[in-house]
Amino acid sequence: MKIGILALQGAFIEHKHSLDALGVESFEIRQKKDIEKPFDGLIIPGGESTVIGKLLHKLDLYEPIKNMIENGMPVFGTCAGLIVLAKNIEGEQAHIGTMDITVRRNAYGKQIDSFSEEVVIPEVSDKPFPLVFIRAPWIDSVGDNVKILCKLNGHIVAARENNMLVTSFHPELTKNLDFHKYFINMIKQKKSR
Repeated sequence: MKIGILALQGAFIEHKHSLDALGVESFEIRQKKDIEKPFDGLIIPGGESTVIGKLLHKLDLYEPIKNMIENGMPVFGTCAGLIVLAKNIEGEQAHIGTMDITVRRNAYGKQIDSFSEEVVIPEVSDKPFPLVFIRAPWIDSVGDNVKILCKLNGHIVAARENNMLVTSFHPELTKNLDFHKYFINMIKQKKSR
C-alpha cells in the first residue's frame, strides 16, 4: 500500500509521520509527474484552502486529482482538505468539489481561538480521540449519501461519503493514529473489491 500526500502547503509532513508510525509507505505530491506513480489513497492536509485550490490549478493537478477521486480513489481531507473536497463553501467558490457537503471556513474563529477536545467516535474507535481545532471549518449540511461520523456542540466535524473521509480537526497533530488506521482500512476495503 502506498499513500500520496498533497504537499503543496500545510501540515503534510505530520501526516507522513503518522503513516510512518503505522508502517505505511507514503510520498509527497508536489507536481504533475508525482501523480503518475501508482498509489492507493490520497491525503489532502490542513493549511490554507484557497492557496491549495490555486496551486492545484497552477500546477495542473486539479483535473487528474478530481478524476482520481471521482473514480473511487480513497481520499482523506483534514481541515483545509475538508474545504478543498466540499461541493459548497459558504461565500466562496468550490475547489475540487467532490463531496456532497456545505462547509463554513474558519467557523471556529481565528488562530487564537484554537482548542482541543476529547470525544469517542464509535465508527473509528471506542477510546476517546483528541480533536485539535486550528482556525477550523465545520460542516453545515450534508447530502443523503454522507455519513456523519462526529458532531461537536451541534456542528458536524467528521464525515464520510463513499471513498471520501473528512475531518474539521487535525488527527495528524496528535499521537493517536486511529483516524489514519480508519483511512487505511477504507483503502484495504477498496483494494479487496
